[in-house]
Amino acid sequence: MTPTTMSGEPDGGTGGGSPEAERLQKYVARCGVTSRRGAEAMIAEGRVAVDGVTVTEAGIKVDPGRQTVTVDGVAIAPPSEHWYVMLNKPAGVVTTLDDPQGRPTVATFIPPGAPRMFPIGRLDAATTGLLLLTNDGALAHSLMHPRFHVPKVYIAEVDGVPDAADVRRLREGVELDDGLTSPAGARTLATLPDGGARVELVLREGRKRQVRRMLSAVGHPVRTLERIGYGPLELGGLARGQTRILTPDEVAGLHAAAKGET
Repeated sequence: MTPTTMSGEPDGGTGGGSPEAERLQKYVARCGVTSRRGAEAMIAEGRVAVDGVTVTEAGIKVDPGRQTVTVDGVAIAPPSEHWYVMLNKPAGVVTTLDDPQGRPTVATFIPPGAPRMFPIGRLDAATTGLLLLTNDGALAHSLMHPRFHVPKVYIAEVDGVPDAADVRRLREGVELDDGLTSPAGARTLATLPDGGARVELVLREGRKRQVRRMLSAVGHPVRTLERIGYGPLELGGLARGQTRILTPDEVAGLHAAAKGET
């Protein structure tokens, strides 16, 4: 379906007449996404939307207090209004804010009084562990950009015990149906009484269901999967289904990771 677009000055109800309104390109720049000129280019490319409507010309005015601005589908907000929350995602919860199938979503775990936030990246429904929620679109966009290769740490319980050759394949790259994976950190942590094993993987890319596919490709299907690290952050003792607000030092660490400094 072709997206709805708007250009020029907005009609009534778009916030253009509000005393709080400001030009869209200025607001995008103020949110830290890019420069004013860069924002104008993004608008021209159809990458910016206001309340779900794609904007194609700079100059439209928006009221940030009443309207939602997104860049590449991610909501943005000025730094003074940013929230950063860590969630220990339970199994069975989908990494979206709403789900047409009626499954539980991560929106359930947004703290009371917090603004609308969105997840940074995805964990599939069966995977548990560390998931970040924020309304800082600029940071989220950078953290998910493949150029910076932000490391993500997973613990998997698998069928069988990987041997040295299996671990070497994981470290050097595994051929999947969408191509060879990048080298990963891999080690066997423990063998289990039933003949399985606990394995740690550290990935710096984010393909769909990548950990599960890599381990299946080397002959060790995943039973359970948990993410315990994201960039400089560790899940630690945060209980399943609980959230906490990141500390200023943790936020600073995420910004460093988003610049490729980790």
